[in-house]
Amino acid sequence: MQVTINNVRLAFPSLFEAKTVNGEGKPAFSGSFLIDPAHPQLEAIRDIIKTVAKEKWADKADSMLKSLEKQDKTCLHDGDLKDRYDGFPGNFYISARSATRPTVIGHLREPIVEADGKVYAGCYVNVSLDIWAQDNNYGKRINASLRGVQFLRDGDAFAGGGAADLDEFSDISEGADAEFA
Repeated sequence: MQVTINNVRLAFPSLFEAKTVNGEGKPAFSGSFLIDPAHPQLEAIRDIIKTVAKEKWADKADSMLKSLEKQDKTCLHDGDLKDRYDGFPGNFYISARSATRPTVIGHLREPIVEADGKVYAGCYVNVSLDIWAQDNNYGKRINASLRGVQFLRDGDAFAGGGAADLDEFSDISEGADAEFA
């Protein structure tokens, strides 16, 4: 079931190049999206997860979902489980991935490329996901496929993210530093 979630914080982005997690599995595009507990769409996300479970497991959906949540096998996670990472404690997060490169756009729906440095760990985005139930030889889960990301606004960059701002540098066209230019 497709959903667009507005105003979430991006963490662990792999939006422009498919990567593996800890060197295992097939490379994929991915991201984690931090959601404040007071986020206005949080209950709607939970409802979508319940609906997807009911569509997949019918009468067994409630017990199946309860079991999956206990095992942390849904796409909506408790951020306190990753409390060693900036931004996660006290929040929820959705982990999403896709074998297909997601659409990455700016405010005016213009394409963003990695070299722009506009989308980084810690910025705020709108994200388009497809939430679905898995029940196969790889196990039972509720997953989220990453469809697209729209840059919303800057945020404090998490470790290793973000490009330097021009204000961080001095004009060195004249003066003592000019000799090194």
